[in-house]
Amino acid sequence: MPAWPGGPCPRCGEDMPANLVHCQTCRELLNEDLEHDTVEIPAFHPLKELAVRIDAFPIGFYFQCPDCRKELRVHKKYLGKQVSCNFCQSTIQLPDESHSHVASAFYTKCPHCEEELRIARKYLGSVAACKFCKGHIQLLEKPADPVDS
Repeated sequence: MPAWPGGPCPRCGEDMPANLVHCQTCRELLNEDLEHDTVEIPAFHPLKELAVRIDAFPIGFYFQCPDCRKELRVHKKYLGKQVSCNFCQSTIQLPDESHSHVASAFYTKCPHCEEELRIARKYLGSVAACKFCKGHIQLLEKPADPVDS
């Protein structure tokens, strides 16, 4: 079956480029070897929507009190400082930000829905879905350093 060589459409006379199946104006079949029932229109398959992934950083951390063993929720602004345990009132020296890996978990707000999430340290660096809104977030320990140009 030869391809459409190009030229005027037999129905509307509009000039059509080569290798077309249908006239772009009136949709007439341009190849005489084809019949309307032999041309299969492929099924429409919508493309999977790309998920928006937003970076999320810790707002604070969860540490265990060395005296009473209760878990403390500590904002990151207190890292490297002395704090009192809310349960036993003992004084605790928190590690600085470079040693925050001793925390059992961290917390952050979902950048999509603003709900607070508790995230285990093992998930840092990975992509996850918010349990509330299913929004995709990348869990990072801290923002990347700017690249000098």
